[in-house]
Amino acid sequence: MTKIKLCGISRSDDISIVNNLKPEYIGFVFAKKSKRYVSPDIAAGLKKELSEGIEAVGVFVDEPVENIAELFRKKIIDAAQIHGNEDDDYIKRLKNLVDIPVVKAFQMNQVTDISAVEGSKADYILLDSGAGSGESFEWDSIKHIKRPFFLAGGLNEHNVAAAVREIHPFAVDVSSGIETNGVKDGIKMADFVAAVRKEDRL
Repeated sequence: MTKIKLCGISRSDDISIVNNLKPEYIGFVFAKKSKRYVSPDIAAGLKKELSEGIEAVGVFVDEPVENIAELFRKKIIDAAQIHGNEDDDYIKRLKNLVDIPVVKAFQMNQVTDISAVEGSKADYILLDSGAGSGESFEWDSIKHIKRPFFLAGGLNEHNVAAAVREIHPFAVDVSSGIETNGVKDGIKMADFVAAVRKEDRL
């Protein structure tokens, strides 16, 4: 079954929708330059409202490992997704502090060596078109990747079924594709989840 991550969650209203839809993951964005940024205090409050069984993934860009470890220890996040220049040594240093699952994001429009992507020491890899660009990339380039991956970049309720059918990702990750005017849209969120689950049943 394809897992679902609804990213950029920032409001109590978003959590209510999420609790009803029951994706496997949500994302809290801790990158301060992002328009979806949430502070640790806000994320802590939202996490308390989140239903059990839904994991909160913290999204970071070149964040000091100590800060991520602290959020994990406080149970504000259950996993870390890293989008910057973090390398395998960074992942090792983080995991020496806490036993946290790590998702390493790769911008496929900049990747020239697929073997380096597959060889990442992260628990999971995430394949994206760019840092929150909301645009898709050429899926043919990843059809032969052997390790499980999160697929992101330009996904929405209209194309995610094709992505699941053609690429067979471990998980699909969406943020701007479930928004209207920069705000999470409950109808788009429900349609996205329904499209993935319908395709899984076929």
